[in-house]
Amino acid sequence: MAEKGALFDLDGVLIDSSPFHFASWVKLGEEVGFTMTPELFRQTFGQRNDAILRRFFPDATDEQIAIWSERKEALYRQLAAGKLTPLKGAKELVRALKGAGFRLAIASSTPRQNIAFALEQIGMADVFDALVGAEDVTKGKPDPEVFLTAAKRLGVPPERCLVFEDAIAGVIAAKRGGMKCIAVTTTNPRDALLEAGADLVVDSLAELSLERLAALQCWSAY
Repeated sequence: MAEKGALFDLDGVLIDSSPFHFASWVKLGEEVGFTMTPELFRQTFGQRNDAILRRFFPDATDEQIAIWSERKEALYRQLAAGKLTPLKGAKELVRALKGAGFRLAIASSTPRQNIAFALEQIGMADVFDALVGAEDVTKGKPDPEVFLTAAKRLGVPPERCLVFEDAIAGVIAAKRGGMKCIAVTTTNPRDALLEAGADLVVDSLAELSLERLAALQCWSAY
């Protein structure tokens, strides 16, 4: 039986962490001197911290960018501690895919410390076969590196992988990587996700079943 892969973005797909991320960007901005607006936050959600910070500080050193990035994530964990819950249908879908023989990975722009933090809080720390975060890639979404890295670690060809995303940049990255992409409307409207190339758009992971995913035809041949 050929291997099948399911690659999940974390924020906005398995958990609704956006309020805590926005608040941590606002707090960091107050500390170092920039303003994160709701519109810019929406536009950049899913991108790497270094790319976002370069918008405000194009001449900052890589060391300074790294310090600010680490501070932002520390603020996020402080704000989110004890408050993260799985999005509707997330646990059920992950368990169904696991039971159907899928290899599972997190493929996120967030640091691995945040990934472990979130999965522990929602009771999914032992479910995934690979965790790929910001430290594991040199190019952020919409570059497909994070998804290609996750697929490689799972030992599954890209064309046998399903990607679950909510960000425009993430959808584009999945498609550039040659993968099927299911998008959730947690942070972006349906039309924008379809325009980005999503193969299927849902309002909740609870709408999905193995049969519906099989219709995407990336793993129907056993």
